[in-house]
Parts: sequence; C-alpha cells; structure tokens
Amino acid sequence: MAGSPNTRYALSRIGQALITILIVYVLVFVIVTLLPGDPVSGRLSNPEYGYSQSEIDEMLVYFKLDQPAWQQLSISLERLLHGDLGLSYASNIPVTTLLWSGVPSTLQLAGTAFVFAVILAAAIAVGAFFLPGRFGGGVLRAFPSLFLSLPNFLIGLVVINVFSFQLGWFVLSDFRSADALIYPAVTLAIPASALIAQVFISALDTARAEQYSTVAISKGISRVGLLTRHLLPNAALPTLTITAIIVGDLLGGSIITEAIFGRTGVGTVVEKAVSEQDVPVLQAAVVLAAALFLIINLVVDLVYPVMDPRLRGGRAVTSVQYTKQREA
Repeated sequence: MAGSPNTRYALSRIGQALITILIVYVLVFVIVTLLPGDPVSGRLSNPEYGYSQSEIDEMLVYFKLDQPAWQQLSISLERLLHGDLGLSYASNIPVTTLLWSGVPSTLQLAGTAFVFAVILAAAIAVGAFFLPGRFGGGVLRAFPSLFLSLPNFLIGLVVINVFSFQLGWFVLSDFRSADALIYPAVTLAIPASALIAQVFISALDTARAEQYSTVAISKGISRVGLLTRHLLPNAALPTLTITAIIVGDLLGGSIITEAIFGRTGVGTVVEKAVSEQDVPVLQAAVVLAAALFLIINLVVDLVYPVMDPRLRGGRAVTSVQYTKQREA
C-alpha cells in the first residue's frame, strides 16, 4: 500500500539521502572556493601555456568564474538539478565523461576488496568461536586489533615489495591483469575486515550469553547447530550495519590504493582535480562517493524490517538506532 508505514519510512529515508547529497555538494563548493586564487587564471597565466590576458579573461567568462561566488554556486546547483555536472576546468571535458572513465576500475577494486574483507572477517569470527583460547582462539581475537593498526599504504608497500619485487608474482605496470586486481584488493580488505570481525565476534559473544543459547546448550545442541540456528541470525544485523559503513571506507581507501599500485580510476581523476583546483570534478567525485554510501546504508535500513519481524509494522528504525537499542 502506498500509505503503509514502511513505504512512508522508505520515502522519508530517500528524501533525507537526497538532501544530504545536496548539502555535501554545496560544502565542497564552499571549501574549494575559499582557497586562494581561482582554478583557471592561476594556471593559464603560466608562461609555458602562452595565453594572453584577453584569452584568460575569455576563459574566466566561459566558466562563469568572473561571477561572484554565490552566483557560481547558483549556476552549479541549477546544472546539477538538470543532471549536468559541468565541464572540467583543466581539460574542458564533461565531468561525467571524466568520472565514468574511472568508475568501473574503482568499483571493481572496491567490490573485490569487499568480498575478500567479508570472507576474512567471517573466517576470523567463526574460528574464534570454535577454537578455545589455548588452541588459537585468543590469537584470532587479536587479529582485528592488529589489522586496524596497519594503514593501507603500509600494507600496499609491503605487498608490492614481497609479491612484486621479490617473488615477481605480478607486474605493477600491468594493472589490467587479474593478479594486479587481487593484490590491491587484499591490501584494502585486510584493515576493512578488522571492524567487521570485531563486531561479528562481539555479536556472537553477546548472543552466546543470552538465555535462549543456554537453554539450547542444555538440550544438547551441537556447536554448529547453536551457531547456525541461534547465534548467526541474532549476530547478523549489527554485523550488517558495520559492513555497510565499511563500504564507504573501501571507496575512500581505493583512491589511495590506486595511487600506490598505479591503477587508473576515480582516484587518479580526484588526485589530478585536487592539484588543479578543478571544482566541478571534485564536487562530482564527492557527490558520487556520498551517493553510493547513502544508497548502501539506505538499502541496509530497508532490509532491517525484513530480517527482524520486530521492526515491521511502522517500527522501522535506522541502522544506528538499531545498534543503540541492542546495546541498551
């Protein structure tokens, strides 16, 4: 039904996501505009380009940079509402064309890293559940803290040194091969899996201490049966929450990892846009990342009532609210 509580909730969350994207777009414009100089005249005045002052002035008029900042923002917002992200100040190429040239590579890297992170986190959490502390369970519980302390760039440099320079298993210049995708994906997955594993282990421990688990154990249920029938369904929702947040971290980490491994993607476009103060490209890249992050969290919030019947019938809550309710 169109007027059902769940439908109204979904429409409300979609509206909040659109407003958030608009706010992010404006904030990026304000931050970049406050930087000294403008992104065109400073570059074109370089003698290497050979532009005269009249030509520079024509470029400023062309990109509307001769207008006050608030008018530039108004023009930019009007274009956004019509689906036009504008032209790159640096290359005069449509921003959409520039970004989409790197999106497939970045999504491929982030998606592969996400799969690796989930598999690694599940292996650590389930292994910690089954193995007693004296047989390695305690070591597995320490892995997430260790992984969290390792930044992406350090892991990437170690992977390159060991697997490329010493073992020669992949070539940095050939970023199109499958091997060249696996290694940067693993680099991203190791720290990303840490948060998922921490929350998963904590959720399993919490569910294990509940009364229903004690009753099931007293009836002679096996550890596998306890895990699959009782613990996993209750540990799934908080783990799903942190997994959705990790996706945003993977998108941001992909930019750094692409630079380390010499991959072309959105990271390459953003890095060049930052150095050239290319405002339209920066705005579009940030909005794209924010949109993907919000869409993923929106999907998770809408999945909650499906996975937990207690949240149906107009009692739908956001992922953050659900986590707080569990902690209380």
